[in-house]
Amino acid sequence: MRDTPRRLWVVSPSYRDVPSFLMLREQVLAAIDGAVDLDGACASFVVVDDTAGRDPEVEALHELADTRVIEPPFNLGHQRAIVFALRRLAPYIAANDLVVTMDSDGEDRAEDLPRLLEPLMRPDASRHAVVLARRTSREESTAFKLGYRVFRLVFRALTGTVIRSGNFAAYHGSVAKNLLLHPYFDLCYSSTFVAVDAPITYVPCSRGRRLAGRSRMNTSLLVLHGMRMLMPFLDQIALRALAVFSGAFVGGLGLVATIVFVRLFTDRAIPGWATDTALGALILSLITLSSWLILFATFSQSRGVSLSSLDRQDDGPP
Repeated sequence: MRDTPRRLWVVSPSYRDVPSFLMLREQVLAAIDGAVDLDGACASFVVVDDTAGRDPEVEALHELADTRVIEPPFNLGHQRAIVFALRRLAPYIAANDLVVTMDSDGEDRAEDLPRLLEPLMRPDASRHAVVLARRTSREESTAFKLGYRVFRLVFRALTGTVIRSGNFAAYHGSVAKNLLLHPYFDLCYSSTFVAVDAPITYVPCSRGRRLAGRSRMNTSLLVLHGMRMLMPFLDQIALRALAVFSGAFVGGLGLVATIVFVRLFTDRAIPGWATDTALGALILSLITLSSWLILFATFSQSRGVSLSSLDRQDDGPP
């Protein structure tokens, strides 16, 4: 007989999305009541107020007995807000509890929650298992879909893999208490599960509609989000970049060697453009390689350090 989890933690970042969360909470409670495997599990909702206390509507959440609010000292972005909250909650989460992270706007559908938790409820489920919602469809503009396809191609070229999941994830409390301490989670939540080679199970889930309000995501935020998703793969990207630029360097060196050989040991005339091209290829490959790696590593480190400093704060129980 499988053990019933003591508690189901539902962690949601919110940036002025309290009306959406209230609707999502009701849908989650209904989904849990209809799931036999979750019968007896006590649901606790955790809202991460990513406005850092500037949203007056959050005050209403304190009246809900099953909901608590965690307030970061400043805006972190939805993914790092999740990590910040889970690290604060870790001492209060039991190893056999279930943890679900999902957006508060309703685009992570509550009706998919039982299917996401089902692999974790199996008798042979590993306590290290991570279940991610694999996006099968989304209702977006043509421009967004085109840009998303380009991003996926670039992501695959740089990392050798594709991320088709977001914040909708589920795992046991032991993962939240241990794996989420990995420093890569300081950089990005969703892609780090893949980067650290966690035992992942994917569950196909369509992206839902926003329950209330409007999205505050814009092009700049999307680009920054894409950059953060790349950060946990810094090692793979560095190796691939090194291989590409090393190939360019070797090719340029070979071209220079060919020109020198022709000039010294043959009577053939050498076009001026050939020499300029060879030297340009060598210089450009070296400059590009060093600059790209330095900038990427510096940006990654700066994002990680800012969140690590928050982990040292101790404000008592959330």
